[in-house]
Amino acid sequence: MDASIPVSRDVDWGTAKLMPDVDRQRAWLLTVNGAPQSYVDLDDPTHLEFEYARRLAHVLDTTGEPGAPLDLLHLGGGALTLPRYVAATRPGSRQRVVEADRGLIALVAEHLPLPEGSGVEVTAGDARAALEAAPDDSADVIVADVFGGSRVPAHLTSLEYARTAARVLRPGGRYVANLADGAPFDFLRGQVATYAAVFPHLCLIAEGPMLRGRRFGNAVLVAADTELPLAVLARRAAADAFPARVEDGPGLARFAAGAVPVGDADAVASPEPPGGSFGIG
Repeated sequence: MDASIPVSRDVDWGTAKLMPDVDRQRAWLLTVNGAPQSYVDLDDPTHLEFEYARRLAHVLDTTGEPGAPLDLLHLGGGALTLPRYVAATRPGSRQRVVEADRGLIALVAEHLPLPEGSGVEVTAGDARAALEAAPDDSADVIVADVFGGSRVPAHLTSLEYARTAARVLRPGGRYVANLADGAPFDFLRGQVATYAAVFPHLCLIAEGPMLRGRRFGNAVLVAADTELPLAVLARRAAADAFPARVEDGPGLARFAAGAVPVGDADAVASPEPPGGSFGIG
């Protein structure tokens, strides 16, 4: 693939574009319908350009023994940024990626192929259906990074969905999701309440201004049946180029005060980003 020529293609859910990064020789930005979806550096899969991807990686880095292989289920694929990262940092990991857009899968396979022996299996399908079909206690981590356009689909936000995730996770496993919202945070507060009804340990990782309602943006939700390494996550998030904080315990309870778990019958997609922008920070 010529590292200087953008690629545009119609895929199942719109128009996908791969645009080269002029500062990194084999790095690419993937957008779908103009919304940034993924950033991949083929020469350095550990380089994570988007801050939310770094926060997801902090959770992966602190799961299990450092560097030990993990079994991961990725709901949402994009350009496979996190699967590439795990393959590089935890060799021997078994990873299954479920992506609904077959055209996008084909585009990424053609222009941004995975390295040989990566241990990553990519399948086409609906994330909820794939989760429901997964065996009990089969994943160390479930990574949910699913956006229909620029919104998290409603059927991936419910109490029933969260209970299914808990069934698929092994004891000590973690569910981690990239979510997006802005003040007054009706969606995000509902997600905290929903996962708190299923998992005893939760935290949110996000920039302070976003959590204070100053802008629309991303928040990483982490849920587990065992205690999370909150101090380590807080140090790593605070050291990023765009520092984030870890909200948990009483602070998280105050954030979600008054919110109730959301069932399938009442679930809604995350809100549309304002002004045509999309929070990827």
